[in-house]
Amino acid sequence: MKSQDYITLDEKYGAHNYHPLPVVISWAEGCKVRDPEGKTYFDFLSAYSAVNQGHRHPRILKAVRDQLDLCTLTSRAFHNDRMGLFLKKLCEFTGYEMALPMNTGAEAVETALKAARRWGVEVKGVKNGEQEIICAEENFHGRTIAVISMSTDPDSTVNYGPYVPGFKKVPYGDAEAIEKSITPKTVAVIIEPIQGEAGVCVPPAGYLKRVREICTKHNVLFIADEIQTGFSRTGKRFAWEHENARPDIMCLGKALGGGIFPISAIVADHDVMKVFTPGTHGSTFGGNPLASAIGIAAIDVLIDEKLDENAERLGKIFREEIAKMHCPKMKLVRGKGLLNAVLFEQGFEAWNVCLQLRDAGLLAKQTHGNIIRFAPPLVITEKELREALAIIKTVFEKIA
Repeated sequence: MKSQDYITLDEKYGAHNYHPLPVVISWAEGCKVRDPEGKTYFDFLSAYSAVNQGHRHPRILKAVRDQLDLCTLTSRAFHNDRMGLFLKKLCEFTGYEMALPMNTGAEAVETALKAARRWGVEVKGVKNGEQEIICAEENFHGRTIAVISMSTDPDSTVNYGPYVPGFKKVPYGDAEAIEKSITPKTVAVIIEPIQGEAGVCVPPAGYLKRVREICTKHNVLFIADEIQTGFSRTGKRFAWEHENARPDIMCLGKALGGGIFPISAIVADHDVMKVFTPGTHGSTFGGNPLASAIGIAAIDVLIDEKLDENAERLGKIFREEIAKMHCPKMKLVRGKGLLNAVLFEQGFEAWNVCLQLRDAGLLAKQTHGNIIRFAPPLVITEKELREALAIIKTVFEKIA
């Protein structure tokens, strides 16, 4: 079968809730992928940062194969011999006392919201049903009903009502707007340290630190959604480390699964996590032995290969080289580490540029019409990065 045959099958039998770039991936390794016709591309999306360790990392694949021969699922009705080791590794890596494993990023966010609401009643003393959570405009935290109730994106919210109450929306990057919105009923503030889906929006310097100070001052939980920004993507293990703004709860996912398996979690200290007791929250697959083995290997790769340092160094090269390119339609490049975006002038259709990049051998995806996100696997080498930059330069400098 050829690429178009696979695309036709997807469009005939699948719900049309995505608008993917017309390319089919049938093989992947490291930072490169290949289509059924044999053409190779640089992957500069990394499954929205789920492939930080690169496609099919051999150490992670070995962990999968080894665990497949032993045990894959027990449910949480029983203990297994991998979950505790995984949670210990995750807590040591993040610096938190406890972790609660789930499967998808949206589940991690839902878990954090439930923890905050329950903490608000049982610890802060807010009456149940009156808890308030402050979130940022233009956020993306997932697709569940509760999560889209925080969204300001019409595509995510239209005709899904009634929406979940209890959320207040404030402009992203404005810490003082957060403080003005706090009331005695406020239990948490949830933000992305960098807004990925909004176009890699980096907040003003000092924003995260100020949010941390405000939450501490008002006895409000600070929740950081690090699902896209975490696990070395921005040049630090987690993006809050750029300002030493340690959150009370961190939402984790994507790269925790090493590009192999959906794994998510929240991490927090005991004073927050103690609100969960038997029966109050759970997941059949959360913490399953296969996921746990993969999670351990995924973290070990990040540590042993110093992928945070690689992301920091190569991210600077990427932004410096993009800024030198002659492209009148391009307005700026922004980001941290290897989470970056190029903004074109308002009204410019970046989709066509993504098609040209594809034809030239590089896969990236536009967002909000005039923005292209560039986020290769963190295992990319400087030589590979410069090869990719040459492709981008060729395409950008032909834009009329």
